[in-house]
This record gives sequence, C-alpha cells and structure tokens, in this order.
Amino acid sequence: MKFGVFYELQLPKPWNEGDEQRLFHEALEQIVLADRLGFDHAWEVEHHFLDEYSHSSSPEVFLAAAASVTKNIRLGHGIRQVIPNYNHPARTAEGLATLDIMSNGRVEFGIGEGATRLELGGFHIPAKEKR
Repeated sequence: MKFGVFYELQLPKPWNEGDEQRLFHEALEQIVLADRLGFDHAWEVEHHFLDEYSHSSSPEVFLAAAASVTKNIRLGHGIRQVIPNYNHPARTAEGLATLDIMSNGRVEFGIGEGATRLELGGFHIPAKEKR
C-alpha cells in the first residue's frame, strides 16, 4: 500500500493579510514532513479563478519548491490542464521535463480537461470545446 498527500490549497474567507503565504508554506512544511516519514507521493492540482476552493494556479512553482526541500517523495502534477488555451502542450512538456530534472526523476503527471465553467470562461474556452 502507498500513502501520499494531495493539495488543492483551499482557503476559505474571510482572508487576512498573510493567509495565502502561510497556506503555501504550511503545505510545503507538510510535504517535507511526509518525505521524512516515508510517504510515497505529494500531489498538487491546477485550478484557476476558484477563490476559496483552490489557490493553486501555478502548481509547477509549488512542486519545484517541494523538490528543492525533499529527497525521496514523488511529486505529482495533477491535474495539469492540457487544453491548449490553458497550457500549450509543448510548454507543459518542457515544464514537466525541467521539474523531473530538478527533482532527480521524482515527477508523476496527471492531466485533465477543466471542470468548471468559471475556469473555462476565464480562458475563453467554450465548455463544448474543452475536449
């Protein structure tokens, strides 16, 4: 059996100064602890415009930070939005390859198509064309 941690970086209102910074740094500290305890993986999703549900619009940056302070835990990039208006496929491949190099081969990768009309609308993607 394998164990891991999963992050969407939820932050309910009301927001106070420093809350978002604390959220990110506490999640990073948890991943460091999970690595030290022998957890197998840590996953971070990608979401946009979902202000309380997820503050995770740049998981590649968060995962790079996690790679720099951990040694063994695998780092999961899921769900990476692969609709071209979100993230161009070549840029996705480049970012994943760089993260894999920086983490010494510890990257896991999950993709998705976007779930909410709010996220799709923010990038001018009609829901019928997301696939």
